[in-house]
Amino acid sequence: MMSSSKIRLISGTSNPLLSKGIAQCLNLPLYNLDVVHFVNDNLKVRINESVRGDDVFLIQTSQPPVNDILMETLQAIDALKHASAGRITAVLPYFPYVRSDKKDEPRISITARLVADLLQTAGADRILTMNLHSPQIQGFFSMPADQILAGKLIIEHFRKGDLSNAVVVSPDAGSAKRAASWAGSLNLPLAIMDKRRSDDNDDARIYHVIGDVKGKDALIFDDEISTAGSMIEAEKALRNLGVNSIKAFAVHGVLAGPAVERLKKSSFDEVVITNTISTPEKDVWDKLTILDVAPLFANAISRINSGDSLSSLFHN
Repeated sequence: MMSSSKIRLISGTSNPLLSKGIAQCLNLPLYNLDVVHFVNDNLKVRINESVRGDDVFLIQTSQPPVNDILMETLQAIDALKHASAGRITAVLPYFPYVRSDKKDEPRISITARLVADLLQTAGADRILTMNLHSPQIQGFFSMPADQILAGKLIIEHFRKGDLSNAVVVSPDAGSAKRAASWAGSLNLPLAIMDKRRSDDNDDARIYHVIGDVKGKDALIFDDEISTAGSMIEAEKALRNLGVNSIKAFAVHGVLAGPAVERLKKSSFDEVVITNTISTPEKDVWDKLTILDVAPLFANAISRINSGDSLSSLFHN
């Protein structure tokens, strides 16, 4: 097993501020890729530093343009392999195609598994990611794949406020187990929403809420906010049931399409995300809080390099 080799941090183009934060936490230099976009829409990726024998961590999250970023990642890993890197860890804070994790329709691809195969074929030796959409995605890998959780960071944030009248709300039945973990960690009651989605447009309807929420301060936990359609439906249902306040948390702030405008117009008292995906300055508003996950990833990278256990990072 490789351990304590020289750490080489390389940033992809997707989220350079997070990469810089991780490097600062580790007090290590950060190296960038040269990426050339040809007129025929092809990409060329070049590694600018010698990596021979190094323990390389390529930091690259999934965000628009998703397919260009994925191809950049695969080319970078392949280039590192042929540059004789000692070990290549793909640090993917938000995993590409993470929501395509099951075959729930005829004749479709389980694309998260396909991406796992592509990363291994390109030459990745290990994957480091955060809060996958569902636990079974880790089973898609035949190489080590570590999923660290943002739970402790989130809990610390909410414990700064008054939780004496709070209730944790699961946005749907599928998230109930995860929400129960949050509720247990915060020593709070749990309510579950009956959410149903009929197609691929990201919009959903809330039919029932199981649990006591009237007059309560509701805390909604989810793994990501995409178009915010589900969050807005949850907000409307909870307001109709007479909650006192609503705060929403999602690890990954995808904030696609109409999400930002929807959330700005909503009655959420606070929306909390992390910086696994970069948020443009124009999309930041007064009720948005962005938590920094760079220290968590820096800790994980240090432990992987030294051969230490990551188990404490796998729990809320």
